[in-house]
Amino acid sequence: MANTLTQENIAQQIERLEYRNLAFIDGQFVPARSGKTFATLNPATGEVITQLAACDAEDVDIAAKAARRAFEAGVWSKMAPAERKAIMQRFADLIEENCLELAVLEAIEAGKPISECFNVDIPDTANTIRWHAEAIDKLNDAVTPTESSVLSIVTREPIGVVGAVLPWNFPAMMVGWKLGPALATGNSVILKPAKLTSLSTTRLAELAFEAGVPAGVLNVLPGMGSTAGKAIGMHPDIDLVGFTGSTEVGRMFLEYSAASNLKEVLLECGGKNPQVVMPDIHDIKTVASNVLAAAFWNMGENCSAGSRLIVHRSIKDALLKEVLAQLESDWKLGDPLDPEVNLGALVEEAHMEKVLSYIATAKKEGLTLLTGGERVRKESGGYFVQPTIFDDATPESTIVREEIFGPVLAVMAFDTEEEAIALANDTCYGLAASLWSNDLNTVHRMSSAIRAGTVTVNCFGEGDITTPFGGFKQSGFGGRDKSIYAHDQYCELKTTWIKLT
Repeated sequence: MANTLTQENIAQQIERLEYRNLAFIDGQFVPARSGKTFATLNPATGEVITQLAACDAEDVDIAAKAARRAFEAGVWSKMAPAERKAIMQRFADLIEENCLELAVLEAIEAGKPISECFNVDIPDTANTIRWHAEAIDKLNDAVTPTESSVLSIVTREPIGVVGAVLPWNFPAMMVGWKLGPALATGNSVILKPAKLTSLSTTRLAELAFEAGVPAGVLNVLPGMGSTAGKAIGMHPDIDLVGFTGSTEVGRMFLEYSAASNLKEVLLECGGKNPQVVMPDIHDIKTVASNVLAAAFWNMGENCSAGSRLIVHRSIKDALLKEVLAQLESDWKLGDPLDPEVNLGALVEEAHMEKVLSYIATAKKEGLTLLTGGERVRKESGGYFVQPTIFDDATPESTIVREEIFGPVLAVMAFDTEEEAIALANDTCYGLAASLWSNDLNTVHRMSSAIRAGTVTVNCFGEGDITTPFGGFKQSGFGGRDKSIYAHDQYCELKTTWIKLT
């Protein structure tokens, strides 16, 4: 792989690109059984990249049969843990070796800044696969305390066939989050990438097969959520579905489970995440830098985006002055394939129009526009929106209540700690939160009181691979991504009770 990111090596990689635009089922690339395809677009130009196989229920059934056959044969599920580990480590190595190719694919198809893809997303994907591989031979099963005439054993067994329905905002990273623990525990997997961002996922499947993951163990089906996604949710021979995306669609997978085989369902859904800044902070420049990262990283197309800035009234003006200064100097919007760009394109025209409609609503509701608020770079044909900040928001403001999934930050002031906590928790979501304070007592009280699955203190982030990620309330259901906690979600616990004679 290239060690540095330059315009030259990006251009060379683009010249060498081959698009894997078919489904990957049972160890080979195949068209959809219907023969249908759909276009995937470059959101920075609005141009068609390629046509992808449009998989539907028939393809899901074929993939499910292949996955079940591989599972029952034991080619992966019964493989020695050390062998599974070695193959997954080789898979991680191949991801790193092909980092530039995967990064370019994501930048072209998702509109993400290439520097983020190359330096963060693809290395994180490799690290996630490697970390879960390392856990394979580190987790022990248990013998329970019983009377001497009984041997009672509790073992983890892979759940079987796992379906994973992925979002478009972090295509490769979400493959790692779902695939790492699912493969590590011995399952067969069917991945359905988002219809907008399939290319890196199909390439990852090819790399996994090259690494030694047996045919049928990993299958990738591009397609629509209403066809392929629903078919995965309804299929009677899929044992678990993991979904990352909107709360609205997450509800559908619970309905699919109830209407079919009561398959396990893991949901990581939306967020409307607060950034709470207390008046005792010392370093306003660091706070401002993190506020911007929380709001505008990945163009705000992030379920853990800190889209509500809740700041003490006494320091609000000073903080906003610094935020605006850093936004002007440090956040460059432009071509996602430019290594200097921090803000790329929104993923599709319909999503851009949705974000712009929220901005228009905020203006109508009388919020104070501090910066941004417009579509830009129209001449490119792409879907670019300026990073936008509104002041004087209230708990009733639409952009405070609803997840926008775009580069829009709403600012609210508070006077007391109790008010700050109430504002932070005044949402149907509970995915993440950031808290800024230099007082340990304040940090302890408030981090406990804020209802969110992840609370970062004096920084913005999501923890690391060792920490579980998921939400309270309508942000999640059934479990967590990342960490060792994710492994048990892809397993069944079996008790073997042996009466000794």
